[in-house]
Amino acid sequence: MNADPTTDLPARKKAIREKAHADRNAQPDKDELSRLICQKVVDSSAYRASRAVMYYVDVRSEVRTRHSLPVALGHHKKIVVPYCVDGELELFHLESMDELALGMYRILVPRAELRSLPAKKVDVRELDFILVPGVAFTRDGARMGHGFGYYDKLLGHARAETPLVALAFECQLFADLPTESHDIFMDEIVTEKAIYPGRGREGKAG
Repeated sequence: MNADPTTDLPARKKAIREKAHADRNAQPDKDELSRLICQKVVDSSAYRASRAVMYYVDVRSEVRTRHSLPVALGHHKKIVVPYCVDGELELFHLESMDELALGMYRILVPRAELRSLPAKKVDVRELDFILVPGVAFTRDGARMGHGFGYYDKLLGHARAETPLVALAFECQLFADLPTESHDIFMDEIVTEKAIYPGRGREGKAG
């Protein structure tokens, strides 16, 4: 008799996260490859046509956006970054890198004194291009994060036509990932080697 796949789901996810983290940590030339990946995004027609773009601010060994953010601020677009409050992602209109400061765990976040300003608050429905981090992905757009669901909750409220574009190193790609009904598929996965079309939100997980 086959084992119930739900019973070992946490163990499978833990093993995948551990391997993805190890491979990502060991990835050489992360700065150079990150610049290449971000440039592919900037060169895309969807990015060029966008007016309000959400960049994540990289942490640890994620594909690094902090080198590209200063350039993006000169693209005549509304640049938005997320930050976490009580288990939810809030959105901040970033106009200068000086508006970021080191927060908990030495993560760059919007300065606390600026977050409550009405002009700095952004609704996810304003966004027409969203860059998404993650721990592991498949080439058809499945995504595994850290398991807290922050991005799934946020992206569930984005406009249907807004592209969800994940940035990843090739070493983060897996042939298959366990998915659940709340998981959201990406429209594209951009790596140093290729741009993979994802199933998007029409390709339901689970």
